[in-house]
Amino acid sequence: MNAADEASRRYRCTTCHHIYDPAEGDPDAGIPPGTPFSALPDDWFCPQCGATKADFEPLP
Repeated sequence: MNAADEASRRYRCTTCHHIYDPAEGDPDAGIPPGTPFSALPDDWFCPQCGATKADFEPLP
């Protein structure tokens, strides 16, 4: 996978199935659109259930 694909890759919470989409970011947490999952702070958490960043898996 090239860097552009990785930067736009979506991730799913394994707890509640919320999808983190880099194109949308997480405005409520101050994460602007265009922020890849890998650039999220380590203490970022799922906006729906509070699961940690480690509880997310990449979507194919």
